[in-house]
Amino acid sequence: MSEQLDLVVIGGGTGGYVAAIRAAQLGLKTAVVERDLVGGTCLHRGCIPSKAMLKSAEMYYMAQKMKDFGVIIEGSISLDYPAVVNRRNKIVGNLHKGVQSLLKKNNVQVIEGLGRVMGPSIFSPMAGAVSVERKDGEVEILAPRNVLLATGSRPRTLPGLTIDGERVISSDHALRLEELPQSVIIIGGGVIGIEWASMYSDFGVDVTVVEFADRILPTEDEDVSAEVAKLLGRRKAKVKILTNTGAQAETVRIDGESVSIDVKTGDSVQTLTAEKILVSVGREAVVDNLGLEATEIQVERGMIVVDQDFRTKESNIFAIGDLVHTPQLAHVASHEGIHAVEVIAGLKPHHTPPAMIARCVYSRPEVASVGYTEAQLRKEGREIKVGKFPFRGIGKAQVNGEIDGFVKVIADANTDDLLGVHMVGTNVTDMISEAGLAMLLDATAKELGMTIHPHPTLAEAIMEAALSVEGKAIHF
Repeated sequence: MSEQLDLVVIGGGTGGYVAAIRAAQLGLKTAVVERDLVGGTCLHRGCIPSKAMLKSAEMYYMAQKMKDFGVIIEGSISLDYPAVVNRRNKIVGNLHKGVQSLLKKNNVQVIEGLGRVMGPSIFSPMAGAVSVERKDGEVEILAPRNVLLATGSRPRTLPGLTIDGERVISSDHALRLEELPQSVIIIGGGVIGIEWASMYSDFGVDVTVVEFADRILPTEDEDVSAEVAKLLGRRKAKVKILTNTGAQAETVRIDGESVSIDVKTGDSVQTLTAEKILVSVGREAVVDNLGLEATEIQVERGMIVVDQDFRTKESNIFAIGDLVHTPQLAHVASHEGIHAVEVIAGLKPHHTPPAMIARCVYSRPEVASVGYTEAQLRKEGREIKVGKFPFRGIGKAQVNGEIDGFVKVIADANTDDLLGVHMVGTNVTDMISEAGLAMLLDATAKELGMTIHPHPTLAEAIMEAALSVEGKAIHF
């Protein structure tokens, strides 16, 4: 058994390594147990590689409209997909080295192996010892004062729908493809599904999205969903979207280089055929093989039960990120990890309400939001007022040649407090934090509209939308 540790983090993904670094900053002797690569899903199989490819897709799209800017590219424009993959891998590799360096700089010990929590034993009178099974089969026992579970999630599938990694794939498999498919059926029109639909469409792939709900991006504001659906359908490589449609898992048929599946819309059934089926129906927490059955830790609906400080039913064991019932977002996991270790260190960190967590979709155009949707507020019977401003009224959008989308601001009808901000457009994922800060500081729509925004910038749309709450927008 190794030396005494204050904290062992099981899982070195975004939530885990960030928590470990913060713990080290607070003077806690910390180790991270990781069976794969530090950086986790976000860095190696999610956020970073997919966004790198989305950027390549955007650049390919922009190259084809350069003549609109007076730039003439002689000859045909073509896509070098292996170069796209190489660029992506280089970015991931550089960031991986960065994470490794940060952990080393902060004296965080990284232990390679599969970590499991143990119940009360000779190593610890209470649950919380950690067994680490290394790749060579050797087992090491750690007895830290506290444990943080941060093992993240993996792609889920529909009951009866087998992901074979060849014809029926997950986002993990899609990132490993060395060639683009000619056509793809995407099962699921949520965030990941729409990002892949946008990317594939820009690369010239024939895309069909099948969504069980009545609209794509069903957790976003209805106006946002409608705008994204309209713009995807307007593309040169049009994205076909089927809503209120269920995929019948048992009907999958593989025939040589193609795969088919039946989908049902109301009483109507049709067969879809493509080169690949990409299953994008959410992610499930990795709670198996963690040793939880030897503890008092509770699991409900596939996720670990924690209190507001991310403490489980075992007082010295915490859980964060995709393991718990909060939004499955990388920045949420990082924030929760920092919160948990600050509690361990005896601090009293601020509790962030879920409504103040910004959400982003990196499609073209992008989507970003914070707070409540209009439908949620009306369902609760809240009296609200809404302002909406299109990017076509913004000079910088016209300069950029990207005028689609809007900013929507929702405020309380009586107090003027901000309740939600929703955006569709170019670079809105870089703009949403202004709205998040405004909500954190209890700003009103009037105060947001009073804030002088530099001209010309895309952010002027936030000011104009806030002004439009009271009918005072200037440029539309």
